[in-house]
Amino acid sequence: MHFPDSELVLNDLGQVYHLGIFPENISHKIIVVGDQERVSLIGDFFDSIEFQFQHREFCTLTGLYNGKRLTIISTGIGTDNIDIVINELDALVNIDFKERVPKNELVSLDIIRIGTCGILQPEIPLHSYILSTHALGLDNVAHFYPIDFSQEEIVLNNEIIQHLQLSDKIQPYVSKASSKLVLSLESVKTFKGVTVTSSGFYGPQGRSLRLGLKIESMNDRLTTFRFKDHKITNFEMESSALFALGKGLGHNCATICLGVANRPNNEFSKGFSKEMDDLIRYVLDRV
Repeated sequence: MHFPDSELVLNDLGQVYHLGIFPENISHKIIVVGDQERVSLIGDFFDSIEFQFQHREFCTLTGLYNGKRLTIISTGIGTDNIDIVINELDALVNIDFKERVPKNELVSLDIIRIGTCGILQPEIPLHSYILSTHALGLDNVAHFYPIDFSQEEIVLNNEIIQHLQLSDKIQPYVSKASSKLVLSLESVKTFKGVTVTSSGFYGPQGRSLRLGLKIESMNDRLTTFRFKDHKITNFEMESSALFALGKGLGHNCATICLGVANRPNNEFSKGFSKEMDDLIRYVLDRV
């Protein structure tokens, strides 16, 4: 398999096109965040920084935390950017850029997303740690790839579709987080559940402003879903593609979010900088 210039796109320096970095610039343990400013915020916890670079919304920082070499990358908002970041991270570790062929020995990355989210269960307080076991993708990114979804993912997806009574124009998918990473991140502080990954912040998350909504009461149906030990805990905008593409490429991916809004209770945090610092430290100590 040979990747031509139009498929494996490198810049004039031979770096991946969007991230603008070389393979040696990243660790095999990576934290991804949406917000560019959160990269330097996490970097402030590091003992030392060896590399830092930004191209467009993609800011990369690599350094040491308690003797562990870690990389932080901002993805920006949305699964479209996750498509870019995951493919280029995989290319950095698993493609020979000179020969433009896959490497003989493939690397499996550990990728953890730290983000913020809207809570969908009334009993979960603001500033809780929401740990995703699965993501329900209301985007379409994974549909462009031959992802081998498990029977568990397919059954859970079908149960959710039946419960939500979605329009035929929406074809959701369920992708599972890495069990290994979920186990490393869970504690008495975490609430586990299915995360909804939406394709927007307003209508796709049930927010009705002047334009109104085509699908009514979807949030209520998300909140009331129950199947075996599964329930839907939160909304965000990246995890479905992260889990699906990560699994398809052989990487371990997980998401843990700080709940900054409780949608059933109509609550939004008045400020969460300290709580985000605490979550960052929580994750860094468990990577």
